[in-house]
Amino acid sequence: MENHTLVFVLVMSLISISIVNCKTKTEVGVGVILDTETSFGKMSRSCISMALRDFYQEHDNYTTMIVPHFRDSKENDVEAASAAIDLLKNDQVMAILGPMTSSQAEFVIDIGDRSKVPIMSQATSPSLSTNDNPYFIRMAHDSSSQLETIAELVKHFGWREVVFVYEDGEYGRSLYSDVMLTFGTKLMYHTVMYPSASDDWILKELYKLKTMQTRVFIVHALPSLASRFFKKVNEAGMMEEGYVWIITEVLTSYVHSLDRNDIDSMHGVLGVKSYIPTSNKLTNFERRWKRDFQIQNPDDDVTELDMFGKWTYDTVFALAMALEKVGNEIGTSFKRKHKSTTDFDTIGTSEMGPRILPWVRNISFKGLSGDFHVVNGQLQSSIYQIVNIIGIGKNTIGYWTPKSGIFKKLNQETKGLKAITWPGDSHIVPIGSEIPTSDENLLRVGIPAKVGFVDEFINAYMDPQTQQVIATGFCVDVFKAVVDALPYAVKYRFIPFVTLDGKKSLGSYDDLLQNLSHGKFDAVVGDVTILANRWDHVDFTLPFTEAGVAMIVPIKDERKSSWIFMKPLETKLWITTGAFFIYTGLVVWFVEHRVNKEFRGPPHQHVGMIFWFSFSTLVFAHREKLKSNLSRFVVIMWVFVVLVLTSSYTASLTSMLTVQQLRPTHTDVSEIRNKGESVGYRDGSFVFGMLKKMNFDDSKLKSYSTFEQFDTALKKGSQNGGVSAIVDELPYIRGFLSRYCAKYTITSPVYKTAGFGFAFPKGSPLVPDFSRAVLQVTEEQMMNISKQWFGEAESCILQREPTVTSDRLSLDSFKGLFLIAGLSSTSALMIFIFKFLYNNGDILVSQGSVSQKLAAIAKTFDRCKDDKSNKTVQEAIVDELVSEVDINNTPENFVFRQEAGVFSHDEGFSTTEPGTPDNHTIEIVETSI
Repeated sequence: MENHTLVFVLVMSLISISIVNCKTKTEVGVGVILDTETSFGKMSRSCISMALRDFYQEHDNYTTMIVPHFRDSKENDVEAASAAIDLLKNDQVMAILGPMTSSQAEFVIDIGDRSKVPIMSQATSPSLSTNDNPYFIRMAHDSSSQLETIAELVKHFGWREVVFVYEDGEYGRSLYSDVMLTFGTKLMYHTVMYPSASDDWILKELYKLKTMQTRVFIVHALPSLASRFFKKVNEAGMMEEGYVWIITEVLTSYVHSLDRNDIDSMHGVLGVKSYIPTSNKLTNFERRWKRDFQIQNPDDDVTELDMFGKWTYDTVFALAMALEKVGNEIGTSFKRKHKSTTDFDTIGTSEMGPRILPWVRNISFKGLSGDFHVVNGQLQSSIYQIVNIIGIGKNTIGYWTPKSGIFKKLNQETKGLKAITWPGDSHIVPIGSEIPTSDENLLRVGIPAKVGFVDEFINAYMDPQTQQVIATGFCVDVFKAVVDALPYAVKYRFIPFVTLDGKKSLGSYDDLLQNLSHGKFDAVVGDVTILANRWDHVDFTLPFTEAGVAMIVPIKDERKSSWIFMKPLETKLWITTGAFFIYTGLVVWFVEHRVNKEFRGPPHQHVGMIFWFSFSTLVFAHREKLKSNLSRFVVIMWVFVVLVLTSSYTASLTSMLTVQQLRPTHTDVSEIRNKGESVGYRDGSFVFGMLKKMNFDDSKLKSYSTFEQFDTALKKGSQNGGVSAIVDELPYIRGFLSRYCAKYTITSPVYKTAGFGFAFPKGSPLVPDFSRAVLQVTEEQMMNISKQWFGEAESCILQREPTVTSDRLSLDSFKGLFLIAGLSSTSALMIFIFKFLYNNGDILVSQGSVSQKLAAIAKTFDRCKDDKSNKTVQEAIVDELVSEVDINNTPENFVFRQEAGVFSHDEGFSTTEPGTPDNHTIEIVETSI
């Protein structure tokens, strides 16, 4: 009895504990937005229900429990946003699972950020950034992460270019920029498909793609559009041998949901998708899911669980674990504004969202899909699976990891892929390209007409025996070398752009390119310059010649100039040297004038001495004996400067007379225009328009067709009916100088161009291959081809530098010498002046006027030092007084006499002088003859 009582008590206790546990669990509302009428929506809903049941069976001790609130987005962006607002406003959910498409998620994510509620979606668009949207958690792989796998696949098979076909909308557009960065120059073309596009439009676009060379296509579209697209691919005959089709992750994962006919239309397609490892847990779940799904959706054909369903299952687990982390803090309140004017104001902001967010943005556990690892709101990827669609199945042919690249098996990591069935049921790896050609399987190559003369660049004639067009010239040889450098064979035939009789051209180069754009040619080869206005109608390869327009002018030998002796020194140096000659002679005269009789005499002799003495030092012919040490110092320094100058002048002049000095007659086209002289150009060239823009008068522009005409016109010159210069493109100048190197030279380029290039119709797939081959030929063979046609033009151009360098001596080279000479002369002059003033200081301190003192100083300076050595200051003043008397008007009977007595300056012509006896007077008296 007691035992029964004990058992009863234990049972009741367990029941009580269970009741208590059930009552203490906190229910947390979580919104779920799905397209419930689609197969994906149905699959996701069943996975969410099963995940909630499995999770809380495994964790019956948890204190929180998710209560889902389902909403149908009805495959509409606005409906999805409306469903999110309803869940937040009326149910105050703590998080939202979904929506599943990128376009719907874009709206809902913004709502989640404003209300601070985590949005856990499987939207794959790269433009929906988890960094820019902190409340967005992507529970799937970013679609851009698969591009490395696809790029590695393209590289593995050596395909040179790809075409990207994507669906318009958030799902497709956002990936395009990443595709451009990943594939770079390999991306030949892209096509945008609209979900509403008709089958006829799709077929028309496919025929356009078919005309291109590229045969590798990457398709990024959702299943609904992709199924229609691949049916039209088969109809266009593009699912045959030689074609390659690669589909992206979402479409690869949903292939099983398409009907059998749609899958059959994709036979041979390659696809990539995230790899999810198999496990007992996954196998058991798939079996249970399939049974439950078929019971709930008996009319649905979906019988396979894809990776998105598995990620959905793990997402529920992740959210449930995150909610338990903040279990005791769980609340359902939203902060709302007092005055609500919009639905957003009514919703307010969640208090729990910021607490839950850190746990769901960074979480890691072993889930149904393997390692479920979320970092900063992004589910991490590691291994991609490469599959081959065969029949209704997907055959795994390999794997890819960032570390190991492509390999066959996971365990062995053997490089390469398993056997592949390609479109057309072929097992031969496609080369990825095909040369689209016109009639007779030949590339029709138009060449410009050169009727009437032979041209080194392009020339064509009809062989009278074979009736075949024979094309020769520099451009033709380059084209043939480029074709040989291509990785595939190209057959072609040349078609001259001439009349039927072959005697006249059909038009200009622009007319030829217009015919190319209208489909009359497949390519144009010749001396066709790449210009911006031409690029609007055709595509060009990379240039195969140097770029630019320059000027050809005659050259003259400077040795024949009558004034060549003036050339060694620049004008500034001549002027500076002459100024120093004069200055040095003036300083020497100034110092020697009082003490050296050779520096005295009449004024004209003084001037002559200044120039004679200084310039005589140029040839060291000065013979005057200097008496002052100051002047000797000046002359020594100046003779050193003259020695350096004359030596440098002699060396420079010798070089000019012995080395050929070839210089252009003109260096600037503006100089010719300003002088009103004529300029020549090649007939039919765009250079005429360029010269017109430079304001040349039509009467001053003359066209010529041959190099011989160029030569004749330059010989005559503008004054005799010719021209002063020829303006043309550098390749033609190179050819001209190969014949007339000794007579003409090239000046600096006056106009930039892109050079010569091969032209193709707009969008031609041949352009990238030919451009790549042009680079190869330019690096390896261009020098030999140029030498064959233009001989030693290269060396001639190198000798004729575009800018003529000067070997004249400049003032900058002698600034130091002139500084030394200037300081020496100036220092000597200042020392002499100070010494002279010191010796004659009594004049400066006298009581005479300033003019009288200056006059006295000047007379003292002008008088020979030996003659003035015994004169007193009084005598100097007397001399000054005498100089004030007009001798011519003084009577002959007046004489100068000195008597005793004191006189002042105010009384007559005398003045009191310190040191003069008081009884000493100076008077002027009248005498008899």
